Formats: sequence, structure tokens, C-alpha cells
Amino acid sequence: MKKIKHLWVNMPLASKIRYSYIVVILPILIIMGFFVVALTHQNKRYNEIINAAGSASEFSLDFKKDFDYETYLVIVENKSYEESELETMLNEATRVVDSLDAKTDISSDNAARLEDVRKYLNNLRTYTHRIRDNLKDGDKYEDNIEIWENDVQIVTGLVRETILQFIYYEIQDMQQVRTEMQSFYEKGFSYLFLAALAILALVILISFNLSQSITRPVRELSRVTERVAGGDLSVRVKLNTGAELGVLSRSLDEMIERINNLISQVRTEQENLRVAELELLQAQINPHFLYNTLDTIIWLAEAGDQSKVVSMVGSLSDFFRASLGQGRDIVTIGEEMKHVNSYLEIQQVRYQDILTYSIDVPREIYGSKIPKITLQPLVENALYHGIKNKRGGGCISITGKIESECIYLYIEDNGIGITQERLEQINRKKNAGEKTETQADAGGNREEGEIFGLYNVNKRIRLKFGQRYGIHVDSEYGKGTVVTVLLPYEITSGETAVIAED
Repeated sequence: MKKIKHLWVNMPLASKIRYSYIVVILPILIIMGFFVVALTHQNKRYNEIINAAGSASEFSLDFKKDFDYETYLVIVENKSYEESELETMLNEATRVVDSLDAKTDISSDNAARLEDVRKYLNNLRTYTHRIRDNLKDGDKYEDNIEIWENDVQIVTGLVRETILQFIYYEIQDMQQVRTEMQSFYEKGFSYLFLAALAILALVILISFNLSQSITRPVRELSRVTERVAGGDLSVRVKLNTGAELGVLSRSLDEMIERINNLISQVRTEQENLRVAELELLQAQINPHFLYNTLDTIIWLAEAGDQSKVVSMVGSLSDFFRASLGQGRDIVTIGEEMKHVNSYLEIQQVRYQDILTYSIDVPREIYGSKIPKITLQPLVENALYHGIKNKRGGGCISITGKIESECIYLYIEDNGIGITQERLEQINRKKNAGEKTETQADAGGNREEGEIFGLYNVNKRIRLKFGQRYGIHVDSEYGKGTVVTVLLPYEITSGETAVIAED
């Protein structure tokens, strides 16, 4: 390919023009050849159907009436069998069927109909021979009449009906071929029109290429500057012609390199800011969980239930050991499941009369990445804003699945649910652009604090993985709420965690 390109670039202009003519004329010849072959095929098929229908018309449509009457004359001995036209009529019918068979596609239904007609004619020959033999043996008029009524007339009727079906379907095939030819002509004109446009485009392309061979250095500089303006800083000028153009190309390359370095520096600074914001959002969530857990421990201590206090302090210790260990902001889903399980164990002690929970997340996604303490705020919202506001007990379930290289985690509760107006407000405020307002509202009341927690989780996921991912809230008032967490399926090698056994 490189050799062809090199030859084209260095080819004389006159040779380029000659080869351009060949490139333009060759597609026209190919298209014309295709249409000639296609039209020949369609015309051949059409002629075959017409010939078959014409041959079928040679089969006397009065065959039944004539053959039945001729047979009856033989039976009543008005004619002898040798004087009758029965053999002639059968031979002529067989000839017509044989000629049709040679013109009919062996895979078509009409071929089977011709085979049926051939069998019927053989049967008629058998019946007439039986009548002839009966006449030779003596007076068997009643036997011959029975053969004529029960066999001959029925079979001649089948012959007539089958031949009529053959003609009908041949005519139907003729109409179909005619329709296909008409459609082919219509499509052919469309294709010719498109081909003309393509050839016109090819002519224009070749003309541009020829002109480019003269003005290529200027066009190359223009192309590079346009790509740089479009944001592509990997392009470089490759010109070795002319002193002025050489200086211009080197200066342009140096400018592109400096711009690239500046953009890399700005990108690094933005990444540092993003990490700082991620750490700030993480810090806003951890105390939220700690305060609620300490409230629960205080309540149990006041109730004098020391064993549960010890159990909850142990669960809290396990949680923060994993949460604060190694200073990581990103953990595996397995570790996050352990966090949530510890949290739910603590909360179930406090709300044992109204709270049950279940976790059913496939183990194959336990090694995938997730921002630390992503699910716990969502579970906390399900408890405080869903289960506690409903009469009677409630259940929180955490499930997950892998679909299209994405992980879907579902936090579902059967609590009081959310009104449609409130749901729209939550989904609107949790997205980008609501941060300042939401933070201000968070300190004002519990409901806005709920939005703030959802905003933090959604923001942290998007900061890490991109705008495609995050959370979505669905709810029906009086029935419950489902929060969907969408994450990329990214396995962290060597890092897995499982939920601690109860």
C-alpha cells in the first residue's frame, strides 16, 4: 500500500489523468454487466413460464367431457375399443404432460401436480383396458358402468382440476416474475442514480487529488492547524519542502508540543483537586454513620443490655477497622458488603422489632471497585426515611447483578415510600449543579439531609468512574423504595472480601 501511495504521489500528472479515467470507467462497465446478466436471467425465467403456460393450454380443457363420452360409447358398444379415440386422447395428454415436465422447475409445486396428472392418466389407461377386457369376456355392462361412474369420471375430473391448478399457478408465477422485474427495473434506476452520484463523487475526489498533488504542502499545514483547533495535539507536520515551509512546520510543531505540556499540567492539577474533593465528601459521610451508631450504643447501655453493647462495639470496631484501614478511598464490593453487614447488625439490635434484612450479591462481583462507604448511607436512608415511617415491621434487601460490563446494586425497602413530587425533587437535587443548595439545606432539616447523603454518594461515584455511573431512586408511596447503584465492572486483582458469618 505504501508503494502504491508513493507511486501515486510521484506519478506524472498525465499518467494520473489516464488512470483516473480507468477508475471512473471501470465501475460503469461493472454496473452495466451486472444489469445485463440480471435482465437476461429474469427474461429467461419469464419466457420459461410463458412457454409452460402455453404448453398447458394445449391440454384440452374438454378432456373430461370428451373422454367420459368416448368411454361411454365404448361401454354401450356404439364403438369398439379399437375404433375409439381413448388411446389417442391418453397418448396426447401424456405428451403434453411430458412437454410441461421439461419446462417446469423440478422443485416447484407444479412439478408435483404434473406427476399427479401422469398417475391419473395411467389409471385411466388401466380402467379403459379393464372395460375393454370386460367387453371381450362377455356382457358385463353393469361392471363397466360402475367403472365408468366410480373410476373414470372421478379421475378425469381430477385431471381437469389438476391441469387448471397448474395453469393457475403458472400464471401466478408469471405475475410474480413480472412484479419482480418491475421492482428490479425500479431498483435498477435507483441504483443507477446512486451509482451516477458515486461516480460523480469519485470524479470530484480524483480532481481534488490531482489539484492536491500541486498544492499539497499548503493543504498539509492547513490540515494540521484544523486538527489542532479541534483538540488533537498528537498530530505533527511532516514537510521537508521549501525553506520557509520547513521553518513554519518546525515552529508549529514546537507550539503544539508546548500546548500539550500545558494541558497535561492543567489536567494534573484538576486531578489533584478532584482527589481533594473526593476526600472531603468522604469525610462528610463517615461522621454521619458514627453519630447514629454511638446513639444506638448509648441507648443499649442505658437499657443495661451489656452483651449487646459488647456485640455492637465489636461490630463498630470491625466496621471502622475496614473503613479506615490503609487510608484507601476505593475498596472492593466485598469489603463494602462487610461494612453494610456490620451496620445492619448494629441497627437490627436497635430496631429488632421492626427491622429485618437480607444481602444477596453474587460473589463474582466482590472483587470489583466501589467508593468506600457508598452503600451504608443508602441503607441508612432506607431505615430512617422508609422503614421507621411505616407501621409494623419492614425489610431491607441488598441484591446485585452483572449486565453489559456494568454492576447493578439494588437497595430495596418496603417502607413508606416517597411521593411523586418528592421523588422528582430528590432525583433533581442529587445530580450535578445542586451542591451548594443541598449543602445549605442539609443543616436545616432531616429530609434535606437525606438528599445531601444521596448527593454525596452520587457525586463520589461520578468523580471516580464518570458521569455515566451513579445512583437512581425509584419509589411508590405506600409500597417502598429502590435505590439503584450503577458501577463499572472492574476487578481489583488479589482483593476480595466476603461478608462475615453471623
